[in-house]
Amino acid sequence: MREICFDTETTGLDPAGGHRVVEIGGVELINRVPTGKTYHIYLNPERDMPVEAFQVHGLSEAFLADKPLFQDVVEDFLEFVGDAKLVIHNASFDMKFLNWELKACGRPTLPMSQAIDTVAMAREKFPGAAASLDALCKRFGIDNSARTKHGALLDAELLAEVYIELTGGRQTGLTFGEDGPAQTTANSTARVASMTDRPVREPRPHAPSAEEDAAHKAFLAKISNPIWTAAE
Repeated sequence: MREICFDTETTGLDPAGGHRVVEIGGVELINRVPTGKTYHIYLNPERDMPVEAFQVHGLSEAFLADKPLFQDVVEDFLEFVGDAKLVIHNASFDMKFLNWELKACGRPTLPMSQAIDTVAMAREKFPGAAASLDALCKRFGIDNSARTKHGALLDAELLAEVYIELTGGRQTGLTFGEDGPAQTTANSTARVASMTDRPVREPRPHAPSAEEDAAHKAFLAKISNPIWTAAE
């Protein structure tokens, strides 16, 4: 099962208002385990950078000026994505921007059914609790101290850890991401069989020796009305 934890940074909140994607980060998971394969790109938005957006991610217009356009990297982007599920924190926001960019390049858009929204997952699992990425990192004990500003790849890496915890942790079902239900059942049956095949051993004697009995009685003699002698 291939999934990609995904994040974008943008110049604003709405592509219909002229805002663009300026950074994309993705982390590949296979069976909920990071493979080490990532995707990361900065993009030239061909417009100015609003102060409000710069304060969020720290990407200036000057820094992005020599970066590629989305249309220049769209092939690599689509190849990395493939048909994998996209795990996104607040999926509607990022999907809206990605599909705007794809549409502008004349490419098919990505269906929302391809996205998994971890905000919705968190709100369902922890009703009434904060569902921000920082709040979930704190809940699961994930170190996010490097997140002084938003960054697409860093946030995707943190999201991968959060998503693994939201879906049961690294050892879901104690199958370690390798055994399916049938294999788990087979393993359990084999373990039971191996236990029943073991030779029966007679219990070892547990009666105290004469020396141990004498030492115990000497110890009780030092206690006033020990309860151990009440039934004698």
